Amino acid sequence: MLAISERLLEIINLPVFNFPEFGVMQLLDIFLIFILLHLILRWIRRTQAWILVRGIAFILVMALLARIFNLTTIQWLLENTIGMGLVVVVILFQPELRKALEQLGRGQYLPLKTESEQSTHSSAHTVDEIIKATRAMANSLTGALIVLEQEVDISEHERTGVALDSQVSAQLLMNIFEKNAPLHDGAVVIRQNRISSASCILPLTAESVDSALGTRHRAAIGISEASDARVIVVSEETGTISLAMGGELTKNIAENKMRDALLWGAPTAKPRFALFKNKAWRRWE
Repeated sequence: MLAISERLLEIINLPVFNFPEFGVMQLLDIFLIFILLHLILRWIRRTQAWILVRGIAFILVMALLARIFNLTTIQWLLENTIGMGLVVVVILFQPELRKALEQLGRGQYLPLKTESEQSTHSSAHTVDEIIKATRAMANSLTGALIVLEQEVDISEHERTGVALDSQVSAQLLMNIFEKNAPLHDGAVVIRQNRISSASCILPLTAESVDSALGTRHRAAIGISEASDARVIVVSEETGTISLAMGGELTKNIAENKMRDALLWGAPTAKPRFALFKNKAWRRWE
């Protein structure tokens, strides 16, 4: 313990930790940087890059621990890979960086609205209409794929479909997925309690799944792996209703459990962060 304490003191006494005297302008400078970082993190949290940010944060923590405990091998690996790591980060974040620059170019700056003003949680009315529609489609063996966007932005997949911006209703959902209807092939995306678009193309999961599962189920798992969306699938062959969350599929889910899962995290309930606890939704099973 004494050695660890001495090591901590050595790090704290390094020049990088010797802060200059603070004045009003320095405090204002720090406050503005804090606000900027806060807005950037809020924006990143609405993108699929949030999981990557968590991974980078883990690596930085490991680097700090390696320095504190003088783990030379880990320090050597980090020092020799950090240059390449910066290039990899730029490549991985390329879609998000491009989108951010496009928004800045159009004058659309970082969001300043509060969480309550831009809540993405599903309302009780939206969930009831979805359950009513899925029940009817299951009875008529009508296939359906419904995606409820949460915190992570899935607009790049939404743009592959036809824009609607309509109120959520059971009748409209049934009409969209009616066999041979123009928009029945693909997924419906629901954002902020409105049907944003239909006939959307979703990424398929690369994981090994049951061979009995079709393209709809593979797409449901795929989009739930890439985001925190909640995805409902109605099988055209069996009429089974399934729910995909966190990259896992619950087949033949009961209506009450599906309602609880879809309302989980709504303003009337205790806020939760699905990306930190992907498995936590199992409590609804």
